[in-house]
Amino acid sequence: MQVLVVFAHPRADSFNRAMADRAIKGLQDAGHTVHFLDLYALGFTGAMSFEERTAYHSDDPILDPLVREHAALAQVCEMFVFIYPTWWSGLPAILKGWLERVMVPGVGFRFNSKGKVRPGLSHVRRLVGISTYGSPWRYVKPVNDNGRRTIMRTIRINTGWWTRRTWLGLYALDTTTPEERADFLDRVEEKMRSL
Repeated sequence: MQVLVVFAHPRADSFNRAMADRAIKGLQDAGHTVHFLDLYALGFTGAMSFEERTAYHSDDPILDPLVREHAALAQVCEMFVFIYPTWWSGLPAILKGWLERVMVPGVGFRFNSKGKVRPGLSHVRRLVGISTYGSPWRYVKPVNDNGRRTIMRTIRINTGWWTRRTWLGLYALDTTTPEERADFLDRVEEKMRSL
């Protein structure tokens, strides 16, 4: 299976990068072909430009060659894996911007003849989210875990209700022990190997 791994953390020495490395290892061990997008390392611009917003509903809404490459991958990969830290109860801005700039009409969704929105990613068979949180789960739950909702619900609307979902979250990262972090990395790798 072709897998698109989208990684959003500015530091190459972060625990999130360790999660990405272990996820990729598990996916490759399972025989998947992995396409890794490190948004910060690629210098991805998270903000949609005026020109892009103007072109959004045109026949060619993607103006940036890098965004075009990412959209092409999204249109062929059957599994999406998003790895990021939860900041301010949501996605890092660069990842939110990636969704806004890549999942444009014709990629993330389409309009039918009556102007109704229809899924554009119906070939995607699985969505995976892997995230760290500074807060414990009991604090995250009441604020709705917006990043998780975006990946597990909103993107799923664009893939179809039959798309399988997997969520792996490490809560209260700042107070976890080295053993707990190591166990979580093992869990990430094992879960990706089983997909």
